[in-house]
Amino acid sequence: MNSIPPAPATCASLSPLGDLEMQHTLLSAFLSYVPDNVYFKDRESRFIAVSRSMARWVGYEPTELLGKTDFAFFDEIHARPAFEDEQRIIRTGEPIIDKLEKETWPDGRVTWVSTSKMPLRDEHGATIGTFGISTDVTEAKETEIALEKANRELVAASRMAGMAEVATSVLHNVGNVLNSLNVSAAVVTTGLRQSKVDSLAKVVALMKDHAADLGDFITRDPKGKLLPEFLEKLAGHFSVERTRQLAELDSLQKNIDHIKDIVSMQQAYAHMAGGVESLDPASLVEDAIRMNSAALARHDVQLLREFQPVPPVRAEKAKVLQILVNLIRNAKYALDEGAPPAKVMTLRLELGPPGWVRIMVADNGVGIPAENLERIFERGFTTRREGHGFGLSSAVSAARELRGSLLVHSDGPGKGATFTLQLPIAEEPVGTKK
Repeated sequence: MNSIPPAPATCASLSPLGDLEMQHTLLSAFLSYVPDNVYFKDRESRFIAVSRSMARWVGYEPTELLGKTDFAFFDEIHARPAFEDEQRIIRTGEPIIDKLEKETWPDGRVTWVSTSKMPLRDEHGATIGTFGISTDVTEAKETEIALEKANRELVAASRMAGMAEVATSVLHNVGNVLNSLNVSAAVVTTGLRQSKVDSLAKVVALMKDHAADLGDFITRDPKGKLLPEFLEKLAGHFSVERTRQLAELDSLQKNIDHIKDIVSMQQAYAHMAGGVESLDPASLVEDAIRMNSAALARHDVQLLREFQPVPPVRAEKAKVLQILVNLIRNAKYALDEGAPPAKVMTLRLELGPPGWVRIMVADNGVGIPAENLERIFERGFTTRREGHGFGLSSAVSAARELRGSLLVHSDGPGKGATFTLQLPIAEEPVGTKK
């Protein structure tokens, strides 16, 4: 430690010791008891003095560190940048303050320190090395890393939950259509079981029995006289049955086509993730309606469209669908819970502030209390018993990713709610990718 050139005195000393001896005593006490890692280095970045805490940090006695460099304790990934920082300080005289450094040890252990390094000058002001102080922040950094990881996982889970909302809507709508398919299939099956085909077979058998005298049988026999009228009624019955069966088969085909359309639409959107395009807002809304159409019909929801002419927006189809499907489903639940005399859902398109288009989903359902308006987009917040609280949270995150916004308004319980998705207007024609 005596090798450190003395710094000039900056204040008067009341000690009976000489200034040089006093400075040495103060420095020794400081290096012995300071809790942070303090070190002094020469122009070659070799240690010329260290604190006891610094020596313990690297597993040596203070005197054993003298003459060594960081390369003796750390791998190249940490030691090389530290050496270059110190050489730059020696060349420029500019300090480094509160730099976060990652230290990788030979045994694979990783630690983090917050380091400040300054030029070490002699009594003439010439730079003869560097000195610095490092504070162990490993625990804080590991906590930060863990929190960042947990947040990423939570955001990913929220996004997946939002996508699950779309998939759930698809399943609900497919399920509703399947119910209609089952009804149609049951009607066709019942009609076939109750068919009068057996009666026609009996008539044919009777006519065969009287093949030799069929004319006399039909004109003179009491049973034979009934045949023309019976055949006429049977023909009428078959005609009605045929019409009914064809109607049910037509319904079956339409429902099958509906399922195919819903699944195809979902598959198409699933493959569009990440593609920013210039899109027609009305088409986006209509796609979202089709994804929910069966559920809306089953719940007797009256759907109103109030579409003003608006320019295309710049967005990702999959994310917009995720948002709109969530909003339409939530509005349907709000209508079910509020149970107004007529369940009305209104979808609006209008111009917003300059450069923006608004897509609005309004209902006359249960409404939202004022205290819930501030929390409605919080992750995990829900008022539905079976809800998970990820739908609106993922929707508002998706809106931000689209550089848009998602807002909510309600005048209170029983007065419905309006959700507004605001998206930026696109400069390119519809269908042009950015």
